[in-house]
Amino acid sequence: MKTDSEFSPGATTSGSPATGGRPRARSFETGAPRRRRQSPVKLRKALYILEEFSLPLIYGPEEQRDIAKLVNILGPPLTRESIARDGALLADVELIFSGWGAPVMDEAFLAAAPKLRAVFYGAGSTGYFTTEAFWQRDIVVTSAAAANAVPVAEYTLAAILFSLKHFWSLAAHAKRGGSWFDPARQQLPGGYRSTVGLVGLGMIGRQVRERLRPFDVRVIAYDPVTTSTDVEIVSLDEVFRQADVVSLHAPNKTETHGMITGRHFESMKTGATFINTARGAIVREPEMIAVLRQRPDLTAVLDVVDPEPLPPNAPILALSNVIVTPHIAGALGPECRRMGRYMVEELHRYLDGQPLQWQITREAAAALA
Repeated sequence: MKTDSEFSPGATTSGSPATGGRPRARSFETGAPRRRRQSPVKLRKALYILEEFSLPLIYGPEEQRDIAKLVNILGPPLTRESIARDGALLADVELIFSGWGAPVMDEAFLAAAPKLRAVFYGAGSTGYFTTEAFWQRDIVVTSAAAANAVPVAEYTLAAILFSLKHFWSLAAHAKRGGSWFDPARQQLPGGYRSTVGLVGLGMIGRQVRERLRPFDVRVIAYDPVTTSTDVEIVSLDEVFRQADVVSLHAPNKTETHGMITGRHFESMKTGATFINTARGAIVREPEMIAVLRQRPDLTAVLDVVDPEPLPPNAPILALSNVIVTPHIAGALGPECRRMGRYMVEELHRYLDGQPLQWQITREAAAALA
């Protein structure tokens, strides 16, 4: 029996009679082809699990909107505490969007989340929540560490350029009413043919190196595992001995704790500056303080200390040649949205079956700061 559409004026077929093409139905009102009913796409089931304050910082309205278009969010955002109280919420979850305050994904957590396939971590280090059980499950994890590295590299570049001009000491000098025509100003390194030393060529160290390219400075670096031929590699001792500014970007691992000693500071050039945006524990602070007391020509710019925050009576706070900032080099305010955006982009790649740009492997996790 013929259908009504076959008798409709202007009805056509989507194939030829020779190939068995069937007539293509058209709308009675407009004559336009009707769209065939599509089977609904089965969306992956997901949850947000992170500190309450982290969610709006990392995943703003635009990021949450874009994620909601691609996955089925099973419920309201959760924290590590709330998910610990009710693990049943994990039973159907396939994807987790997280950030600062991610839950430790140990055997108990993973047993409650048998369908978990991927974790999108909108922050830096994943080491504190990934476990042996996590890696054995072969769950995909991707991190926004590269996005968090951007503001750290920007902070470091600014600190390096200021340091080459002896900004910190000369600003204090001017505020005290010091001479504006002090001949000592002609002895500062400046931004022409001076030397910048980088300790560590990980994600942040490499970004700092890239940002220094437009400037007329020599860049040297120490990194025991790098294979880069893009920068002059020297020993750790030589970085401190040769550089006008030394910037620390070593990973925060047991073997790096205390690797920067008083001897390194003693060997620094007159008027040199040390910048730390890595971790305070990498430096032997009492030894550094002792040298800075003896060498007021040196300057230390510390965005990280140990412990954090410092007690009000910490000896380092009394030194006039030490600049302390409260761990502000990393992503703050709107900068955090860059990390959420990286995770949206990774989600697109994951769902499209493409390689993830920022996936963290087990081997990489062991090397990350």
